[in-house]
Amino acid sequence: MYQLIKKYKYWRFKNTFLLAVSLALFFYFADTPYVKNIISSIGDLGYLGAFIAGIFFVSTFTVAPASVVLFYLAKELHPLEVAFIAGLGSVLGDYIIFRFLKDRVFEEIKPVFMRLGGFHISHLLATPYFAWLAPVLGAIIIASPFPDEIGITLLGIAKLKSWQFLILSLVLNSLGILIIITLAQSL
Repeated sequence: MYQLIKKYKYWRFKNTFLLAVSLALFFYFADTPYVKNIISSIGDLGYLGAFIAGIFFVSTFTVAPASVVLFYLAKELHPLEVAFIAGLGSVLGDYIIFRFLKDRVFEEIKPVFMRLGGFHISHLLATPYFAWLAPVLGAIIIASPFPDEIGITLLGIAKLKSWQFLILSLVLNSLGILIIITLAQSL
């Protein structure tokens, strides 16, 4: 058992493997009645529910139920407050993704990426055009109702400092959530 733990500790792709396993588990459990019940009960928590829904608003797999929770919370509570508090939650969710991708998964995948012709793509990413385009595209994606993983990846490539990322994430997610809430209420 000790040898297995030791091998895992030094395994090059352990974080990528954990990401794949967590996604597989999420898909397996996402459609169960238990998980659906948890999602609906988050809406009963008021502003705490908005914060929790904001955390889940940033992921591809949880954006739809989080949007529904935020929509119903905005009917009960002030929409600006819901958007801001959910924006704070989404900052936490984005930061977790940002740190995990930037510090672990990108470093594990980089050698494989370079072997598969990544040199040409990395050369393109280093051009001045992409240097200003990546953060702009990343910001648009984060502010949109689309899941944030691609936007976070683009901002990670742009080498934003953590504090810059946190402020940008708060403003963009709060604005995006407010727009979604406003559009949903007007329909």
